[in-house]
Amino acid sequence: MLLDFTGNGIYCPQADLYVDPWKPVKKALITHGHADHSRWGHKQYLSTKTAAPVIRHRLGDIRLESVDFGEVLSVNGVKISFHPAGHIIGSAQIRLEYKGEVWVVSGDYKLENDGLTESFEPVRCHTFITESTFGLPVYHWKPQKEVFDDINQWWATNKEQGKTTVLTGYALGKAQRIIQNLDESLGVIYTHGAIENVNEVVRGQGIPLKDTVRVTPEVPKEAYPGNIVIATPSAVGSAWIRKFAPFSIGSASGWMNLRGARRRRSVDRGFVLSDHADWKGLNTAITESGAERVFVTHGYTSVFSQWLNEKGIEAAIVETQFEGELAEIGESTEKEEQDT
Repeated sequence: MLLDFTGNGIYCPQADLYVDPWKPVKKALITHGHADHSRWGHKQYLSTKTAAPVIRHRLGDIRLESVDFGEVLSVNGVKISFHPAGHIIGSAQIRLEYKGEVWVVSGDYKLENDGLTESFEPVRCHTFITESTFGLPVYHWKPQKEVFDDINQWWATNKEQGKTTVLTGYALGKAQRIIQNLDESLGVIYTHGAIENVNEVVRGQGIPLKDTVRVTPEVPKEAYPGNIVIATPSAVGSAWIRKFAPFSIGSASGWMNLRGARRRRSVDRGFVLSDHADWKGLNTAITESGAERVFVTHGYTSVFSQWLNEKGIEAAIVETQFEGELAEIGESTEKEEQDT
């Protein structure tokens, strides 16, 4: 096989490199900057040019090279290229070809164009390595516009009631997507420090974001009511959030699709918004890839791989340390500890 599944990660023996390895290796191809796919300790990193700044922000002084989407590199006869995954800014599917055999490692992906991230592009291959974070038929996303119409209406109602609107989303990816789709005519968009740090990285690479104001001790408490605060999920229930009272808390997550999720997250409103593909999106991506064989790496792996096999596509489960949306929530916690 062109790629092998090892204790260090997904390995290409012919090119002697790994894709999103979870243990330190010599050469690592990185699909995107989330913590479960981009880890510290590798000797060499390669990512897309738009993913590179946030990877450096997270990992510090690393040896990182970057390429444009679609640019083809050759390593010991293996042709390697990165193609948009639509997950977050700079996220990529990685295509590897050797002697006519083509594999694609999807990383994390979504098919809907969110207006900020490079849009997902199907890549033809023989073997496709996919996530299945939301690989059950119950997961079906509404169009983004409908979700943000609901969010903006909720903000407007809170403003009429003299409340601060607090909406949570992980610091890298979801928060920027939220900010870019808010109705800024309603008021000021305040941000948690971990989120604003990422915003600064994004703006620094020439990507426009709507104006935001960092939450600091210097901002008076009376400034918040009527406005919106974008916070990390771990901020809910912490002392940090008390300064916004009176407030209403909402969560933007694919997990809000599940009954009881809002109660477990201790929030008033839940908005179903994910940067991962839903059931239909997963199936569409695999169909458009033309893959004859699929490896399912994380999420609802058993159900989704069984479904693919029943459809006549050879599918198998591969155990990895990728965690999907759970990992991204964990990253928010890590960043919050650094920035509060």
